[in-house]
Amino acid sequence: MTPVLTQHPAKAHAPHIRDDMTVEVALSLMAGARVDHLVLCDGDDQSTGVITLARLTVLRDAPTYTDRVRLRDVPVG
Repeated sequence: MTPVLTQHPAKAHAPHIRDDMTVEVALSLMAGARVDHLVLCDGDDQSTGVITLARLTVLRDAPTYTDRVRLRDVPVG
């Protein structure tokens, strides 16, 4: 029997980042890795989702944004 890959192909090659990192760190990592998304991981290094460059750009351009916003605090949608 052949094992089934359950991870989304795009997530398999995307850099991983802990959800306690700031948006600024995530944006810097995306720029350095030249990617448009990152896989979010919790304190146990378990994948909890994906965050996109587009989402972070919208958030950063909001008038309420500060450089202390953590990825776990980014609203969904």
